[in-house]
Amino acid sequence: MIKLIGIAIVIIGFALKFDNIGIILVAALVTGLVGGMNVGKVLQVLGDSFVANRGMCIFIPIFLVTGTLERNGLKETAAKLIGKVKNATAGVVISAYGVLRLVLAAFNVSLGGSAGFVRPVVVPMARGAVEDKYGKVNEDHLEEIKGMGAGMENITWFFGQVLFVGGSGGLLVQATLKSAGYDVSLLDLAKTEIPVAIFALVAACVLYILKDNRLSKKYYSKKK
Repeated sequence: MIKLIGIAIVIIGFALKFDNIGIILVAALVTGLVGGMNVGKVLQVLGDSFVANRGMCIFIPIFLVTGTLERNGLKETAAKLIGKVKNATAGVVISAYGVLRLVLAAFNVSLGGSAGFVRPVVVPMARGAVEDKYGKVNEDHLEEIKGMGAGMENITWFFGQVLFVGGSGGLLVQATLKSAGYDVSLLDLAKTEIPVAIFALVAACVLYILKDNRLSKKYYSKKK
């Protein structure tokens, strides 16, 4: 039972709002010592785990790059850029991003996801379209725009990644079908997924454009 002391350390540490990384390291060290490991063995296990899962840490440089770009005016530049496009709306901006995202997903190219691209680039561009047309953006409308941007990212990446032959999505579907008794090739899966992905994209674009138009009428009808 005492070997579970690490869980208690994490709970107490988070409750007292101590440093998160420090809490986890202390919990891991104490758990290892209680489990019969020496300090050297605990550090070795932590190092081996980090090396084995180093691909999971790719978000760290992405966040650093994104933060640096934001500090140097990325959001403002994106907003000004879309402001030069006549008759652009938030729904159209998000739909255009969806088309680009699906195409790139088919080649297994990531733009950084919601945190690395949607938040610092797509949302400011959509906001710029609203401000260019109506002036100051309504905060409730902005929150809806953020949700639509994240939704488009999820939809296009979910359906688009299976279009890449050999990608994790295709391999998962292939393995699932094989366990059910259906032996299919990755190329056949990609061919089957093309109309599904296109339909999902079109449906998402129509939904978000209509939703944005409805929200624009709701929040800015008096400004026309």
